[in-house]
Amino acid sequence: MQQGLKSQQAFDWRIDSWQDKPARQQASYPDQHQLLDVLQQLADLPPLVTSWEINTLRNEMAMAQRGERFVLQGGDCSENFQECNSSVITNRLKVLLQMSLILTHGLQMPVTRIGRFAGQYAKPRSSDVETRDGVTLPSYRGDIVNATDFDEQSRTPDPRRLLRAHARSAMTLNFVRGLVDGGFTSLHHPEYWNLSWVEHSPLAERFQQLTREIGQSIRFMEIVSGIQTGKLRRADFYTAHEALHLHYEQALTRQVPRVEGWHNLSTHFPWIGMRTAELDGAHVEFFRGVRNPMGIKIGPGMDKDWLMGLLEALNPGREDGRVTLIHRMGVKHIADYLPQLISHVQASGQPVTWICDPMHGNTESTAEGIKTRRFENIQSELEQAFDIHAACGSILGGVHLELTGENVTECTGGARALKDVDLKKAYKTTVDPRLNYEQALELSMLIVHKRQSLQT
Repeated sequence: MQQGLKSQQAFDWRIDSWQDKPARQQASYPDQHQLLDVLQQLADLPPLVTSWEINTLRNEMAMAQRGERFVLQGGDCSENFQECNSSVITNRLKVLLQMSLILTHGLQMPVTRIGRFAGQYAKPRSSDVETRDGVTLPSYRGDIVNATDFDEQSRTPDPRRLLRAHARSAMTLNFVRGLVDGGFTSLHHPEYWNLSWVEHSPLAERFQQLTREIGQSIRFMEIVSGIQTGKLRRADFYTAHEALHLHYEQALTRQVPRVEGWHNLSTHFPWIGMRTAELDGAHVEFFRGVRNPMGIKIGPGMDKDWLMGLLEALNPGREDGRVTLIHRMGVKHIADYLPQLISHVQASGQPVTWICDPMHGNTESTAEGIKTRRFENIQSELEQAFDIHAACGSILGGVHLELTGENVTECTGGARALKDVDLKKAYKTTVDPRLNYEQALELSMLIVHKRQSLQT
């Protein structure tokens, strides 16, 4: 159990005050002088996002908190430098666009799209080291820190990778913004979003029919009103990543002229994982002082005192849209743990946006030791989440998924009924298994069906 702390106001916070606290999941760099030099270079570089984008997202998260929007957060479990290319980025957007189109049409409300990209280069590890055949080396902590190859040079943390992560994040964001501004995300042309490898998918025709219906609706609105539908013509994106590497996050945290407070300009929506959510830890201290809307992952191991302590530390002013609780309980535990946590939050009066992550609590290994997730468990946890929030009088405001637009076979089940023996066909992840296009699309249709059933 975590021990509660007296809530503090941001005026006693410094951009480096986190360094006075115990910091988990940090890389151990052998050359500290090189690290300091790189951090200074980072601090001098332009930011990746802007404060007004961050504040716009915060307002949208407040709307999701009230049930006026739905949040779709998705992307790769961990980005790597090699996949910073137009094909991977475009396919990522295509999946999120298609899912959000289904959600917007079916839920009859706007959807906020938050991609796990342009910064998801750090990963938490259960151990600082890894041993193979009697050789012990530092664990792979994501491309922002080291490389996957199991040799001393690859596994030694290299500060220069921080600059490479910033550069690739900037390139990703530049390309995404170019696609958005250039009309790629126009709702008039959903045919741009098709993924060629799934044209024979059982879900393909269903999606094509849906896009035709939406296109006809948009054209009808424009004819009747005599004007184009403004923001309906395109879909905007926000970025998110787990703010794990605190030196990197600090270097990109800035004060902006004529705007109150500090903003972490490495991403729009940073989140804290349960491994780094200690009340007296460095990550909570860092998050306490930034103005971004933020996520907190919560699981079966989180009790009332820990959760209430986090909410008081991170949102003492009880501001709408600031804190999002992303619950990842697992299909076997959600019914036992989520209702009481919802009840504690409701009793406290703390305003939060609730999001379900049905992925991380359902990871398992096959008989051959391949890490996977079963679609039926993901589906079941998500359905239970909707039922539990409805029963508690709470609002489930979104979903957090690990997915990809690539033709992978990493999670079993879904439209193609993948089995354990199918995983080797296209198992590409270096960390956690992801939903492929068909599974992600099927899940968005499930969300619509579930929400509609609860409203009737």
